[in-house]
Order: sequence, then structure tokens, then C-alpha cells
Amino acid sequence: MREHPIEAWHRLANAGDTAGLDDLLAEDAVFHSPVVHTPQAGKAVTKAYLSAAFAVLLGDRFRYVREIVDERDAVLEFETEIEGVHINGVDLIRWNDDGRITDFKVMIRPLKAIELIHRLMAGQLQG
Repeated sequence: MREHPIEAWHRLANAGDTAGLDDLLAEDAVFHSPVVHTPQAGKAVTKAYLSAAFAVLLGDRFRYVREIVDERDAVLEFETEIEGVHINGVDLIRWNDDGRITDFKVMIRPLKAIELIHRLMAGQLQG
């Protein structure tokens, strides 16, 4: 039996395992960035954004503080602090019948946090 997608997500995030995203993401996965106005479609680009997010967000201060999990969707609220900026955000995750993520949307607040994440993510994606 396949691992539940949210359990798999937590396992990968806790380990910083970006290689494991290959098995977790559907081929037609779509990533919605808090700073890019168009959805980023495809497994490769979704993996690139999530890998950059792993590098930027998943430090010692990162933690999920609330979860709402349904049959095919989850909302995971997170908090962290980077460069003295408190970041509060939400991951909205949807998966298919095979347990692979098809849609991943990130929302972040406050504005100062969005600006910081935009700068740091751009550095990761360009590097």
C-alpha cells in the first residue's frame, strides 16, 4: 500500500529529501507560487520550486502548526523565521487517486515575508 501523500510530504520535508519528490509528484503537477502570477505546470518545474523552498524555508525554525486533511486535499499551516522576519504560510495540497500530488499552492504573509522569500527563492532558482 502506498504511503499517504501528506505522510510522505512530511517525511521528505523533515529529511530535506528533494529526490523523493520524483515519486510523490504527478507528471501533471502544478505549482502556485505566492509571488509568480501564473501557475507553474509540470513535474520538473514543480520539483524545482519545491526543492528551492526546501533550501530556503526548512531550517531549524520551520514547523507546521496546523493541518486539515481531507480525502484528496490538505491545508498545512507553517511558521518559520528567516533573517529576523517571522513568516506565516499555508500549503494547499491536492493529490490524485494514485496518491501523487497534482496541485501545490503556497500562500505567505506578511508582505515583508513575501518580499524576503521572493528574493531567496529567486536566488535558489537562478543558481
